[in-house]
Amino acid sequence: MNAATCLIAAAALSVALGAQGSHGPAGPPRTNVPQSEVDAITHSVLLIDTHNDITSKTVDGLDIAAPSSWNGTSGTMTDAGRLRRGGVGAVFFAAYVASTYVQGNHSANRTLQMIDTIRHDIVAGHPNDFVLATSADQIEAAHRQGKIAALIGIEGGHAIEDSLRLLRDYYVLGARYMTLTHTNTNDWADSSGDIANTAVAHHNGLTPFGKQVVLEMNRLGMMVDISHVADQTFWDALATSQAPLIASHSSCRALTNAPRNMTDPMIAALAAKGGVIQINFYCNFISQRYADADKAHEKNIPPATLKDVLDHIDHAVKIAGMDHVGIGSDFDGIECAPTGLSDVSQFPNLTRALLERGYSRGQIEKLYGGNTLRLMRQVEAVAHKLQKERPASGTE
Repeated sequence: MNAATCLIAAAALSVALGAQGSHGPAGPPRTNVPQSEVDAITHSVLLIDTHNDITSKTVDGLDIAAPSSWNGTSGTMTDAGRLRRGGVGAVFFAAYVASTYVQGNHSANRTLQMIDTIRHDIVAGHPNDFVLATSADQIEAAHRQGKIAALIGIEGGHAIEDSLRLLRDYYVLGARYMTLTHTNTNDWADSSGDIANTAVAHHNGLTPFGKQVVLEMNRLGMMVDISHVADQTFWDALATSQAPLIASHSSCRALTNAPRNMTDPMIAALAAKGGVIQINFYCNFISQRYADADKAHEKNIPPATLKDVLDHIDHAVKIAGMDHVGIGSDFDGIECAPTGLSDVSQFPNLTRALLERGYSRGQIEKLYGGNTLRLMRQVEAVAHKLQKERPASGTE
């Protein structure tokens, strides 16, 4: 991070910390929250989960409508029935492209397969449950119709095979965010997953082409997702983007020291530009106790807990403010989920826990979906403006 960026980050952090009193939970902790209140919120508030990886199973033939369960080691964390019971109103399904597809230039092929499983296997295959959504308005319309909005988020910037033409094609097919990297550094952006590996050639953030990718995403109206990226890539994306950023499934490094998590200055700067950090539920990212034990290869490690998730939400709200925190579970993309929040049906447990910590219904509405809708609308507005000002970026 250069000196100018440090000053910006420090200023943003100071603003966020200074305002935390007005952005935290509205009241004191509560006890004996009635089940009727939990149920009312569960079945009315629009809950948007910005990252779910069940697609890595549906692409191989799993029926998302087939009842399933998760026992801690096998099964799935997601199916249509449990999404309904959990009160989930919208899901960004991950078009996840593993780094192995880079070999032989198969990334685009895999991306199309993953987009197809969302559009065909999930949405077209189950029209009574799901409807494809590509905008904030369409998410709200689906909720009014009693359907689950299915959205597409590409995970791994190598999916575009260094081509802005492919990026534009993915947008036309419905992709509304792209994670700039996965665990692998690509040809134009550094990843947190290999940043410490000296055998990997790094760029010190974004290359000039990487910045062009970000600007074209802005013009299209595709959210720039900085989960998985190296710290300098985040700062470069923040400085380059003309629209707010999203961290589709990240948590707080101050609580759990994982490179995938965001530092307080990063969270504050993300918020200062209008972005949203969506809290990830992976045990390794929300529990230092679990992460340390897992690194030491201990056996029979107790999983993270619902309290750990709440602690990360509280911390993110303290740093970013109430308008800049959301939910990105990473269900079915993680090997360990917290006790009490181990699959999509258990979001009512989170609702109860938030109420018990003093969050109001209005604040829960923001956390669950309001902040994401506001972010999407800002990205859409920027795109509308930019499309009037300039043509498509580059011809790659």
